[in-house]
Amino acid sequence: MATKKKGTGLMMVWTDVPADKEKEFNRWYNEEHLAERLRIPGFLSGARYEAVKGGPKHLAVYELENVAVLESDAYKKVRNNPTEWTKRCSPDVIGTSFIRNVYTLIHPKTLTPAVAESDMAPALQLGRMDVPAEIDADFNTWYNTIYIPNYEKVPGVIRGRRFRAATGTPTYLTFYEFQNPKVSESAAWIAQRDIAPETQRIRPHMRHAQGSPGVYVKTFQL
Repeated sequence: MATKKKGTGLMMVWTDVPADKEKEFNRWYNEEHLAERLRIPGFLSGARYEAVKGGPKHLAVYELENVAVLESDAYKKVRNNPTEWTKRCSPDVIGTSFIRNVYTLIHPKTLTPAVAESDMAPALQLGRMDVPAEIDADFNTWYNTIYIPNYEKVPGVIRGRRFRAATGTPTYLTFYEFQNPKVSESAAWIAQRDIAPETQRIRPHMRHAQGSPGVYVKTFQL
C-alpha cells in the first residue's frame, strides 16, 4: 500500500537566524528536529526550504493528517519536553523572525490518492494574504475556480492548494508546488496573471504579508 504523504493539515515554520548561528541551526534541524517531529503519529511528511525570493529565509513544511494532530498527547509530549539541543537552537529561541502557522485545506476540498501520496515538491511559491470581509466570498470563488486552475496549466506547476489559517495570520495561504524555482518567472506564468477579467477586480484587494509571495527551494528531506 502506498504511503500517505499529504492530508488536510499543514504546519509551516518560517524563521531568519543570525549568520553565526546558522550552521548549528541547520545541523539541529537536519540531524534531530525534523526526524523527531516526523515520528509523531499524524505527521505525514516534512521538508526544509530556503527562500530565493521573499522571506523569511528558512522554512520547515510539515504535511499533517489534519490540524487535530497538534492537539494530540503524542505531539504535546514532544513539544513540552524539548531536548537540550532544541533549547539552544529552536527558531523561537534564536530566530530574529519567527512565524509558526497552522493551516486547514480549503482547495481542493479533498485530495486524490495521487496527490495524497505525492512527495514534497522541489520548489514552492507561497502567498500569505488577507482580503476585506466584504469581498471574501468572491475572492475565494475566484481563487478556486479561475486563478489557481489557470496557473496549474503552466509548465512546471505541479499543483496549487489553498489553506485557511487555524493558528496565526494572515488568513489565507496559497501553496504552489513547482518543479523548479523559476516557474513564476516564465512567459507562460506571466501570461496567466491577467488573463481573466475577474482578476482585475479582485486582486487589488489582496493584502500580502511581508515577504509574500515567496519562492522557496527544497534543501533537506528525510
